[in-house]
Amino acid sequence: MKKIVIIVTFFLFAISYSQKKKDLYLFTSFREPATEGLYLAYSEDGYNWKGLDGSFLKPEIGASKIMRDPSITKGADGTYHMVWTTDWKGGNGFGYASSKDLMHWSKQEYIPVMKNEPEVVNVWAPEIFYDDVKKEYIIIWASTIPFRFEKGVEEEKNNHRMYYVTTKDFKTFSDTKLYYEPGFSVIDCVIVKKGKKEYVLVLKDNTRPMRNIKVAFGKSPLGPFSKSSEPLTKYLSEGPTVVKVGKKWLLYYDNYGSKNYKALSTSDFVHFEDVSSKISLPEGHKHGTITIISEEVLKGLIDKK
Repeated sequence: MKKIVIIVTFFLFAISYSQKKKDLYLFTSFREPATEGLYLAYSEDGYNWKGLDGSFLKPEIGASKIMRDPSITKGADGTYHMVWTTDWKGGNGFGYASSKDLMHWSKQEYIPVMKNEPEVVNVWAPEIFYDDVKKEYIIIWASTIPFRFEKGVEEEKNNHRMYYVTTKDFKTFSDTKLYYEPGFSVIDCVIVKKGKKEYVLVLKDNTRPMRNIKVAFGKSPLGPFSKSSEPLTKYLSEGPTVVKVGKKWLLYYDNYGSKNYKALSTSDFVHFEDVSSKISLPEGHKHGTITIISEEVLKGLIDKK
């Protein structure tokens, strides 16, 4: 009798496990000239991506009314929060909206994070990260403030540094502070939580001789971070995003010099393997970020179209 109970229990567990709904991967994107808004692609394995037709959110704010570099994260409450670049040049903030299902969005808001810097040239590629330790959101971005830092090899209006704010509710924000000062022009930073008190900052060295992707390490998502690594990618690459698939991390990046996308695989952010031959992305895909969605959310997105 005991043996039968064990067998039945195992059988029921197996059925329950097989019926467990799996998570899927979602990649945010845009299409040039960035006036159409949010494009989305999904994947079951983190390598092969299928595009969803059309735009899911048309940009309505910012002087240029564009949406570039859409960055999204899912909060502890199940809400998706997204930020994006609203202007290629000019402007002192970025766009923000939230959604439960990626179809119905809150009113778009313009967050003027550099309002106290009248000489700011731009606010580029805001990236959102949920800090599950402090239960708050960190938003980082690149801005140029002429003559603020040592000139180096870049002209004054292209000498970027990374800044940040934090928020718990997207209604009140901390004061804007300097986030990362590596001693050179830097943009397109992404925060990755590798483990407890183990964080990786993936960044683009935007100086003319480099324009490639590097990493730095820290014990907190707010740093301080170590000296950046040697380049991981070749000349003219940008827009990194990172997702964990199984036991490996995949680092996607826009290899814009060759007009294609590439990916690296790593378990430690020190040793990398080029897995570009294993990935596929929709034509015209431009860099965004990757998050996790449920089968229900994906079904809603597909049915909407």
